[in-house]
Amino acid sequence: MPLQKLKLRPGVNRESTTLANEGTYFEMDKVRFRSGYPEKIGGWVADTGTSNATLAPPAGSFWGVCRSLWNWITLSNYNLLGIGTNLKFYIQSDTGGTFHDITPIRLTTAPGAVTFSAANGSTTLTVTNAGHGAQAGDFVTYSGAVGLGGNVTAAVLNREYQVTTVTSNNVYTVTLTTASNVTVSGGGGGATVAAYQITTGSAVYTQNVGWGAGGWGGITTGYTSTGWGSPAASGVGIGVQLRLWSQSNYGEDLIFNPRGGGLYYWNTNANPNIYDRGILLTAGDTPDICNFVMVSDASRFVLCFGVNDPNAANPAIQNPMLIRWSDQSDYTQWTPAVTNQAGSYTLSHGSQIVTALQSRQEILVWTDAAIYSMQYLGPPYVWGFQLLADNLSIVSPNATATANNVVYWMGVDKFYIYSGRVETLYCPLRQYIYGNINLSQSFQFFSGTNEGFNEVWWYYCSSGSTTIDSYVIYNYLEKVWSYGTLARTAWIDSPLRIQPMATTYGNKLVYHENGVDDGTTNPPSAISSYIQSADFDIGDGHNYGFVWRMVPDITFDGSSVNNPSVTFTMRPRQNPGSNYSTAATPAVTSTQNYQAQRNYTVQQFTQIIYVRVRGRQMAFKISSDGLGVQWQLGVPSIDVRPDGRR
Repeated sequence: MPLQKLKLRPGVNRESTTLANEGTYFEMDKVRFRSGYPEKIGGWVADTGTSNATLAPPAGSFWGVCRSLWNWITLSNYNLLGIGTNLKFYIQSDTGGTFHDITPIRLTTAPGAVTFSAANGSTTLTVTNAGHGAQAGDFVTYSGAVGLGGNVTAAVLNREYQVTTVTSNNVYTVTLTTASNVTVSGGGGGATVAAYQITTGSAVYTQNVGWGAGGWGGITTGYTSTGWGSPAASGVGIGVQLRLWSQSNYGEDLIFNPRGGGLYYWNTNANPNIYDRGILLTAGDTPDICNFVMVSDASRFVLCFGVNDPNAANPAIQNPMLIRWSDQSDYTQWTPAVTNQAGSYTLSHGSQIVTALQSRQEILVWTDAAIYSMQYLGPPYVWGFQLLADNLSIVSPNATATANNVVYWMGVDKFYIYSGRVETLYCPLRQYIYGNINLSQSFQFFSGTNEGFNEVWWYYCSSGSTTIDSYVIYNYLEKVWSYGTLARTAWIDSPLRIQPMATTYGNKLVYHENGVDDGTTNPPSAISSYIQSADFDIGDGHNYGFVWRMVPDITFDGSSVNNPSVTFTMRPRQNPGSNYSTAATPAVTSTQNYQAQRNYTVQQFTQIIYVRVRGRQMAFKISSDGLGVQWQLGVPSIDVRPDGRR
């Protein structure tokens, strides 16, 4: 028979059997589609920034699991990045710059309110501070203390520490940087001051704590859920739940909010070496509890979603369906009056506001059951609200993305699109994704765009995993889907820093589409990738087919090593219900010098490969696991002939 081209439709389909999907792809990892053909995704490199704190994390990293990234440029042309983790909040100054710790302070003690105790030979420092309110994992900085004697000098004490254990609300411990060689009690002196940073949060979602535990809107005090209308103890609930941040620019400054906490303001300093800590906004009726904050493009209002109502019988109560906004261009004025545009509105469909997104000429607001359009009207109503769709879902506060004025989001059982009207987004991976997903950790899920490749990415936890380990991609230009495995915690596609940025569970900031390898290791490690077709057969599978040779078609453009190589695999089987038989796995290698040459007019690689496989159905696979390898598949051909019926 003549050579048969393996021209497959772009995209991957898992909605039916591998044979029913003949003519397309069925399995993949770390592969995307570009111009209709599969290629290995780009690599990533780690940012080289370091922390300025005395309690510094390992070089090139920060403390905690990042859940929020925000990039902007100041009037002085500083390229800043807001990084919100479950332990800290940072501002990074330019690519590779310092991670400046601006985590707000929740409590500064009076001088002498803190005393220290230590035992000879121990690194445990016992701290006594009545009503400290700290939990294990919180950070505290001491100043003004005098040495305890011996190794525990004033320089050892007057620095930042992380709380190790909490004995009571009056006593806790930290771990010294050096073991004490004396036994002392009540030390530190009368001038010792402790500055406690805001309560840290969890890196994973914990069921039955935080907002939503118990009855509708029940707020958690410690691990005990109370009814609606009962305020949480200060610093409790938010501290034991997954820490999510929202952040938005107010001019060149930053307003940010830990979900379930207050509003904080960070003022950009003209001196790039000075990074003051964020300050809690307390003026007037500023919301004390907020689930999501943004600053509107229209007339610069600060908008808070899921907030407390200062006019309620108990102003400490959080109303999860209430939206409040400040006066125009005044983040300190929240009390409505005829002389300002501050106000509020309570949505009616759903039980809580999940998130909001600024889109073209409107702000979209999602509850757990509906989506609203919020538009600026001007006085006296200020903002108008329109219900766009009901009886839908959204899986998490960070599961939305906008590209080309179209909004995409992930629901609890399907994907949605909004382009003037709300529609279901067809996904040929729907059963595959939602059949292997851990929705109990859905608040970790997030999305982001990769504009250079016309893609929207969603990251999620697979079934049985409590951390992000999987992704799915929608190419909105070519309308095709991809999927794979990758551990990331946050993502932002910012043109201000050229490449998309993401964060890892190793607490690193990485730049994607940079190189072709995994640059988070030293030296870089290879990225393993593959894609496999659905099964195809000869005719209707009446006869066996015998494949004895293949003519490759591939490009290695973008590779960074000489003679990059991939593996072509032919996988035969007798019938759709049988296992694959012994596969043929020849290698295809480029004969070009990719380190010395970057532009090619003719591809040069292995011209023909020989195989011996026999079956009624076959699947084709291409894979690579070498350093410096980049590839895009074309249209390979196989020489196949009928070979009997049994």
